[in-house]
Amino acid sequence: MSARLPSLNGLRAFEAAARHLSFTRAASELNVTQTAISHQIKRLEDELGIRLFVRNNRSLELTPQARDYLPLVRAAFDDLRLATERLVRKTDGKVLTVSTIASLAAKWLLPRLSAFQEAHPGIDVRITTSTSLVDFRTGDVDAALRYGRGHWPGVRAEWLMADELFPVCSPALLQGDKPLRCPQDLSHHTLLHTSGGYDDDWRLWLTAAGLPASISKQGGLSFDLIFVTIQAAIDGFGVALGRTSYVQDDIAKGRLVVPFKIALPADAGFYLVSPEGRTDLPKLRAFRQWVKATAQAKP
Repeated sequence: MSARLPSLNGLRAFEAAARHLSFTRAASELNVTQTAISHQIKRLEDELGIRLFVRNNRSLELTPQARDYLPLVRAAFDDLRLATERLVRKTDGKVLTVSTIASLAAKWLLPRLSAFQEAHPGIDVRITTSTSLVDFRTGDVDAALRYGRGHWPGVRAEWLMADELFPVCSPALLQGDKPLRCPQDLSHHTLLHTSGGYDDDWRLWLTAAGLPASISKQGGLSFDLIFVTIQAAIDGFGVALGRTSYVQDDIAKGRLVVPFKIALPADAGFYLVSPEGRTDLPKLRAFRQWVKATAQAKP
């Protein structure tokens, strides 16, 4: 036979009083009187048959049983808050949650997002970042921007844009003591690498440029996020292999330059991905129209 659940008000009073170690501060937080807190705690102790607090003249202490009970009560309230937040998000047509990778968010999406907010002030956009594919069945995400070939089952994948691979560096690097006039000069410079799916980019570009792939193995710096690699190039640490989406703004503003004209088309691209059956929600339809137009606009 399962134990009877105690009073929810009593549990709220217990959690607040235990956190503050004060009935007075708990009462202020919950907007009730100190007497109400004391009565709720007393009722909870009677229901449980366990003493929860040691009441001293000027202090309040938890009993050993209460110290064991508190983390579980707190976790239960956290779960309730999370479940309620998820429920509200799913029923709130004004909140649009978009998932993407951190580098695309930092270097492409966020610098352009103000235009969407100005056009649709009634939609509250929330950006989350992850390298994993979104499970639309269990999460709160409405849409995702993902890189690949568009072959993801159970979702609607809409083409946004392609990338090209090409070296980029700080303008100051071109004025240094090591010339960077032709691709062969890369052998005298630090190459900046990105791990996690981009490991082979330098080898592919060097091969397309007719250079030994072994140059990619020379000493360099490696980062786990491409936007950090790009920032290292802006700061003059070396030459990075840029992708159009990540570097076009920095090139336009003069923070980066393209030392060579050789560009290698990427074999995949970016897609807007959304769950089947929810693709025509007004907030998602508005975002789809905006992001597709923005992706197709010339830099």
